[in-house]
Amino acid sequence: MQKMTEPIHILSLGAGVQSSCLALMAAKGEVGPMPVAAVFADTQAEPASVYKWLDWLETQLPFPVYRVTAGSLTKESLRVYVNKKTGNPYLRALIPAYTMNPDGTKGLAGRHCTADHKLRPLFKKCKEIAQIKRGQKTVGVISWIGISLDEVSRMKPSREAWSESRWPLIEKEMTRHDCLRWMDKNGYPVPPRSACTYCPFHSDHEWKRLKNNEPEAFLEAVQFEKDLQAHHSQSHIKAALKSKPYLHNSLVPLGEIDFSEDTTQGSLLFHNECEGMCGV
Repeated sequence: MQKMTEPIHILSLGAGVQSSCLALMAAKGEVGPMPVAAVFADTQAEPASVYKWLDWLETQLPFPVYRVTAGSLTKESLRVYVNKKTGNPYLRALIPAYTMNPDGTKGLAGRHCTADHKLRPLFKKCKEIAQIKRGQKTVGVISWIGISLDEVSRMKPSREAWSESRWPLIEKEMTRHDCLRWMDKNGYPVPPRSACTYCPFHSDHEWKRLKNNEPEAFLEAVQFEKDLQAHHSQSHIKAALKSKPYLHNSLVPLGEIDFSEDTTQGSLLFHNECEGMCGV
């Protein structure tokens, strides 16, 4: 009887605190077995600090890091599509922007950013590395995901039959703070916060940090919001949203918000982010 091939281990690398800590722990042999690779799905919308960190992190790991992308999330969010049947232009809602409902309540747009720009290129690369066959139902990949104990609500089973999710930080009962302490204890620098510059799930603390510490990234987010609103206001284009989109749930333009005040946007919605692939 032919012996079944053991699945390979691949780290889903978000290049934030948790997944970076997990990658370095694996490199030091504190989590096993050693992954054959890590995969970073690039939305092309991360702040410069994330790419600089990733450049450094790659030099610390004994396994390769593959950077994959489905293209620019920014460009896709502003892209005008054309209905093949009618020829009419239309927009898609890719990010979870905040809107005003007809009844005066606040709404949240549906999103496809994680599925289209994180999961799809990630799965494609994992299938390539593991040589997954078309229609394969047996598990060929153990996908390491850097969710920590304090974000346990973000654990989601794999949507692919050939892939099985694993959460080593939760196995070791490590929180995000524990990851930071481990990094400090082992002499590593503090990783940046990994998320798109204009992610509507940013907490007010993160918006303030971005504005103060990475002003270029913050200005990119301010401009993106203006561009997104301008696209959705064009009368000849069928908009995916029924009202003006905003990046902050106050429905105030991002560039006009005083983050030195006690504003209210939190990151609870972020914990429901599908598949737990962002921000780790």
